[in-house]
Amino acid sequence: MNNNKSVVYWLLSGCFLVFVMVVVGGITRLTNSGLSMTDWHLVTDTLPPLSEAAWQQAFEAYKQFPEYKLINSHTNFQLADYKFIYFWEWFHRFIGRILGFVFIIPFVYFLAKKKLEYPTLKKCFILLGMGAFQGFLGWFMVASGLKDMPDVSHFRLSLHLTFAFITFAYTLWVALDLIYPNKTEVLLPLRKIARITFFLILLQIIYGGFVAGLDAGFIHNHWPFMSDGQFFHDSIILEKNTWLERFTEGKSGVQFVHRTMAYVVVAIIVFLYFKSKKHILTQEQKNGLNALIFIVVLQFTLGVLTLVNAVPLWLGVTHQAMAFFLLATMTYTLHRFSK
Repeated sequence: MNNNKSVVYWLLSGCFLVFVMVVVGGITRLTNSGLSMTDWHLVTDTLPPLSEAAWQQAFEAYKQFPEYKLINSHTNFQLADYKFIYFWEWFHRFIGRILGFVFIIPFVYFLAKKKLEYPTLKKCFILLGMGAFQGFLGWFMVASGLKDMPDVSHFRLSLHLTFAFITFAYTLWVALDLIYPNKTEVLLPLRKIARITFFLILLQIIYGGFVAGLDAGFIHNHWPFMSDGQFFHDSIILEKNTWLERFTEGKSGVQFVHRTMAYVVVAIIVFLYFKSKKHILTQEQKNGLNALIFIVVLQFTLGVLTLVNAVPLWLGVTHQAMAFFLLATMTYTLHRFSK
């Protein structure tokens, strides 16, 4: 790592900024701020409006779109309220710009100084493409809420969220390749289970996006049953016509999958932990598994508390942030079992 220390710090700083951006994105969603900026400009949106006239112009533009017409126009929604929701969406985009600079400027420097070996260089070009695509997904998501309905597509929201997690995980993986350059013996049975676990965590994140996009966390605020002693609530069948729609578009169905998948994720991590006891592990592998057990139990607990309290802002954001720590720990553990 000594030869690549600056590159590793650069990649880890990117991981940190992606984490911050997703946390702020969670706040943006939970405060209903995501549709406050009705256009996107690479340069002119860098700073918020700087005068009352500019604020009034932005507010008048916002009034032309469905969220104001169908929801906020029927409440005592004033310019001060608009400034509040504008701030969170602006801050979310601002961090995205900072992230772009943090990636591109050091990348050009490392390229000029020939500090990036060819395998790392290829991965960095992939990261560059992933970052650009993530920016596109952000606007693609917002655009879905500026047409007819005052809410973004939960499919697009989940895609935007999940791809941020994937970008974070891949950035961390590239950094780990540099931190641990030496190959170790691959424990194939454990690697297979770790890969399945990684996939299941991503699937759970996808459904977390569905729950957020459909506001499905505000119903069935009971545990361990959805309500009235029902593990599988009657409303799941009533919401949609097909099983695919029920489990991808129905609020009750999406929540059912997300809460049930939580048990599956906990179970497979516990299984991986005890399965590993039959093998001789390195200290890094042991550390990864111990951290996985601790974080998945904490995340499960946070999920239950978030649900039964009907998603208060601080719990919703903390639950989303903890998903990052879970994916980061899973990425580290999978890397240690793969390389």
